[in-house]
Amino acid sequence: MRIGVIGAGAIGGAIAALLARDGHDVEVTARGENLRAIQDGGIRLTGGWGNFNATVGAAETLAHSPGLAIVATKAQDARAAILANGRLLNGIPVVVVQNGLESIAGTKPLLPRSDIVGALAMYASSLVEPGHIAITTTGTTYIGGGSDLPARYAISILNDVMPTEPTFNFEGAQWTKLLVNQVNALPAITGLSVQEVIADPALRRILTRSMRENVRIGLASGIHFAPLQGLSATRLRLFLRAPLPLAESLPKLMARRMGSVPNPGSTLQSLRRERLTEVDYLNGAVVAAATKMGRTAPVNAAIVELVHEVEKSRVFLTPEQVAERIS
Repeated sequence: MRIGVIGAGAIGGAIAALLARDGHDVEVTARGENLRAIQDGGIRLTGGWGNFNATVGAAETLAHSPGLAIVATKAQDARAAILANGRLLNGIPVVVVQNGLESIAGTKPLLPRSDIVGALAMYASSLVEPGHIAITTTGTTYIGGGSDLPARYAISILNDVMPTEPTFNFEGAQWTKLLVNQVNALPAITGLSVQEVIADPALRRILTRSMRENVRIGLASGIHFAPLQGLSATRLRLFLRAPLPLAESLPKLMARRMGSVPNPGSTLQSLRRERLTEVDYLNGAVVAAATKMGRTAPVNAAIVELVHEVEKSRVFLTPEQVAERIS
């Protein structure tokens, strides 16, 4: 099948390589050095799903209309990328693999004739260098829609190349993934890996507090957190009510599941490539949801501010400086 992947970064590039290895005719979009590397040598995938080179078509926009499209850009880049390829995407099934809460709502108005399927990638993938993607922790991709025909169609294709499951509560799954993505911001502020952040007592406490804000605001918004990676709604309620030192066991568990290979997190990866981060769609989504209800999320608001500060200055903060700024 001809499959188009919009955004051949850490997530989209991994999906594209796996699909190409399975025999699909894959075309990707990319930019800059990453595009040139893919055009010259394909996508090199290493790590948890094997080591191989995948040959794919690559350009800044798609050249052919695919039978299935996968949008895997950063949240802030999705609108421009979809519009740039809209002529070839409108009317075909589109899977949007994206962080944050706006993947489906933001895509539907742009492609009114397409079936839009939301997806969440629960594996850790790093763009090590242009054209080279490393899977540091394997995991499942969750597809929203459950028994809907477009969802089943997407699952039938993706599950052949990577673990893929349906979720019947996609909004709840988005909020659970938002909680998991809380690990991304502090590495971007400090330059440390996720594992190093969680190992630092002061940073781990800040992370735990930001995660508890996420749960509190989600519950107040009427969200029923979907079970992903063992994070059930019941467990998250206990996490919210537990004494803070006991609650810190959750990020510790997440670090153990990541293993020993340093995980930079997607936000730090963006900074290293001198790209704007999607923090406004991650920690910022918690702040926005709180504001909508007339509440506050001060830890997440402070984290957003610090990420933007590092985006501008390109100077990382020490754990001590972060602890001083987020009291």
